[in-house]
This record gives sequence, structure tokens and C-alpha cells, in this order.
Amino acid sequence: MPLHVPPAPAPALRSVLTALSSPTAVREARTPSLLRAQGPATPELALPVHVLDRVTAEGVSATRLAGWRFLIRCGERAVAAAETMLTPDGWAFSHFFEGPYITSTERALRQAETMPQPYQPRLLSVPSLYMLTLWLHEDCTVDGAAGHPAATDLLVPLAPTPPGIAAHSPHRVAELLPVLTHRATPTRLLGSPA
Repeated sequence: MPLHVPPAPAPALRSVLTALSSPTAVREARTPSLLRAQGPATPELALPVHVLDRVTAEGVSATRLAGWRFLIRCGERAVAAAETMLTPDGWAFSHFFEGPYITSTERALRQAETMPQPYQPRLLSVPSLYMLTLWLHEDCTVDGAAGHPAATDLLVPLAPTPPGIAAHSPHRVAELLPVLTHRATPTRLLGSPA
């Protein structure tokens, strides 16, 4: 089934296009693959990036939209990514970067396209575990910038993952979220002050 990719805000896309056309922005990014890229670099496949701040006592995840991430394609492959953020003046370019999450995101998206059910792809960051997942939201009609993970949505951990969590293995939110919550909760040592 095809993925239903939500449209990125036009100002976010414009900010990335402006940064890509600025030799200074590209040079200062220090992303070797973007500097070495031959031919035009184009932003594609913008995904909203949500951050999982915490899970409430009722089991509800508290997420917030942190920005939009664009894969930067040059030729046949993604060579980098561009991140945008919301400022008081609107959407603005934040930074370019590269690394394992670029290829891992592409792999997870290809994997999701083979699933029988349609999904709306998003990214869910779990900063307390240094973890990023592809969040496959079941409701393809809602705004990709809003909402919280539903129990039946899928999370696909992107490589590299924390120890004990398999990369590219889809899990229902109801199954993986309690594991992530438990892993992110600081443990108290015996005899430590309360």
C-alpha cells in the first residue's frame, strides 16, 4: 500500500530550498556527502518530527511537534537530511546532517510501503533513549503535525537502536511504548535519598 505522506508547510520547504542554494549554508554544514554531491540536491519526503517527552500515569504519550525533516536526494540516493524548526516568525531552516538515520529511514519507509494497510509516516524521537523511530500512524486523513501515537499505530525503531531493541522490527505502540517508558525511567538505587 502506498504511504500517505503529509504535506510539509510551504515555508519549511522554502527555507530548505534557500539553504540548499546557499553555498555558505552547505559549506558550514560540514556534511561531507552533501559537499561532494554531484548534480542538483533536492529535498524530498518531508516527515514531521515528533518528540516523545514523557508518558503520563494514564499511559498517554505526551508528544510535541519539533520540526520537519527532509531527505536530501542527489541522483538515486539520499545523501543528507535537512531539519526545520518552528520559530516565533514561522518555519525556518535549522541544519543539515548526515549519518546512519538517513539510510535507516529510507529502509524503514521501503519496508512500510510493502505493508497491506496504508499508513501516514512520521518520525518519533525518544531523546531520553537517544532513539528515533518511524511512526506509522493508522489515520491517514489527519494533520501530520498533530496527534499522539495511537495504541494500534506502528513504531519501527531506526538503526542504531538502544541495546535490546531490534532495528527495523515493527511494533504496535501498545507493545513498545511501555518498554520505552520503563527504559527511560531512571532507576533509584537502594539506600539513595528519596
